Amino acid sequence: MFSILKKFREGLRRTAGVALNSLTSLFAKKIDEADIALIEETLYGADFGYETASEIVEAIRREYSRNRELRGKEAAQIGADVLCKILEGSEADFVRAADGNPSVVCLVGVNGAGKTTTAAKLACMLGKNGDGVLLGACDTFRAAANEQIREWATRLGVRLVESSHGADAAATAFDAWQSAKARGAQWLVLDTAGRLHTKENLMAELSKIRRVVQKNDPAAPQNSVLVIDASLGSNSIAQARAFHKYFGLTGIIVTKLDGTGKGGALAGIYRELKLPILYVGLGEGAGDLQKFNIRAYANGVFGLEQ
Repeated sequence: MFSILKKFREGLRRTAGVALNSLTSLFAKKIDEADIALIEETLYGADFGYETASEIVEAIRREYSRNRELRGKEAAQIGADVLCKILEGSEADFVRAADGNPSVVCLVGVNGAGKTTTAAKLACMLGKNGDGVLLGACDTFRAAANEQIREWATRLGVRLVESSHGADAAATAFDAWQSAKARGAQWLVLDTAGRLHTKENLMAELSKIRRVVQKNDPAAPQNSVLVIDASLGSNSIAQARAFHKYFGLTGIIVTKLDGTGKGGALAGIYRELKLPILYVGLGEGAGDLQKFNIRAYANGVFGLEQ
């Protein structure tokens, strides 16, 4: 557990800097009303949103009204505890397929969210448990998409099924499922082309991928996952709504959390959509894709050691 907390704390350093440059300097001293107002301002700066920031600040104020000796570190612990309560239920595991079929994880999202890199990291991670994993390259639209995912698959030692540029993405997904089944793979990770959530014709293509994969297994994809770039903050809520409408999301993965000061938006995204936060990206390495841990995230945001 300590290593997980450390990983989150290091990965969330930029968000913690935004949220807590004011608070960490107060850790050892008694706070006052001016300090609480500053905490509220910095929470907004970290994109926690009105509801979450208000709940955290009100909890700190309640304790301050009872205890005028309240110190900054104690206020940070209150904030972390409130955040944990808000995020209750947000941790989840991937769903496994029944009847020996491959468990399908289909990644969707807008351009530049990090789907291809995440797909490769997921495939590598799932394979570490001894399960067979296959990676399906269903981004047949973007130039050099195959080269990128092929490079990742080679680097991480993951089997890859791909088609030529411009091929039917749904047909590629179908073939990838057939190959995974034939090889006895337990997992199939599908990388799809990025698309703007405002383009209905492109969003409708996702429904086709689902329909075609379901010809192999009516329950597939067991995991329909939206990949979100953390730097978008609360603006990603509109994305999630649109993808959920067309693809029936089962969870989200938040990438690039280490490179943004908007890490507080995770709370707002979860409050709005009630979709599990499955994994978060805390760096560029294969091992930097971490299973979401509520306590590690909350403590990391508030700069707490444990």
